[in-house]
Amino acid sequence: MSAPILRRLSDLRSLSAQWRGEGARVAVVPTMGALHEGHLSLVRAARAGADRVIVTIFVNPRQFDNPDDLAGYPRTEERDASLLAPFAVDAIYAPGPDEVYPGGFATTVSVAGLTDRLCGAHRPGHFDGVTTVVAKLFNQTQAELAYFGEKDFQQLAVVRRMARDLDIAVDIIGCPTVREADGLALSSRNQRLTGAARAAAPALYAALRGAGRTIESGLPVAGALDKARAAILSGGFEAVDYVELCAADSLVPLDRLDRPARLLAAAHLAGVRLIDNIALSQA
Repeated sequence: MSAPILRRLSDLRSLSAQWRGEGARVAVVPTMGALHEGHLSLVRAARAGADRVIVTIFVNPRQFDNPDDLAGYPRTEERDASLLAPFAVDAIYAPGPDEVYPGGFATTVSVAGLTDRLCGAHRPGHFDGVTTVVAKLFNQTQAELAYFGEKDFQQLAVVRRMARDLDIAVDIIGCPTVREADGLALSSRNQRLTGAARAAAPALYAALRGAGRTIESGLPVAGALDKARAAILSGGFEAVDYVELCAADSLVPLDRLDRPARLLAAAHLAGVRLIDNIALSQA
């Protein structure tokens, strides 16, 4: 059965208040639509962990630093609703921009430190847009649980810091990255890859895995990162924004593997920016 699609905040709040009044645990899965199996894995986890599940579909204009990127982002609400139907989600919240950012809206939620590097250094204002809309969605849904994918690992860390700093009573749960058979991390942006670009895209994950094995074997980190950048470019990517080893908890850069870490990368392929990361641990 298809879930009701809510457009107005007042309807969402009324439904959420009713559920919470009945003692139900409410979960939210924030998305920008163009759903794929990665999103559905989050819905599956939310369905298992909560009594009521809200999936939000909102292409947030404030987190796009490139107007062409915003204009080209896939919008597939009817298909998304069909994909969600088998999971019996309780509501789809799909507001318009004016519902989220009404006239006179003048507030930005910003997290310092964690947003200064990696994607934050290459996409000015992006994380301010993310934290602003996610803070609003947490407040609007009043969810106790929120599910995010680990593919956007920096985003997950930033959202956790924001919720902690603002005392938002929500438990943020990170879920493993879902991949195609050839290793490519599932992403809505993959829909924009040409056939040739799609064939080249797994080079990003392959380069991370190669560098990860090198680093975990105890060889120098700097050399492994350099080889990963070269492998990504030789694999068909036009440019590499970064390949970095960072502490898993704080995202501070590491020059040796002396704690749980993440190896993160972002690169451009046929005009599409792809990101990925893998977990590394000490031997």
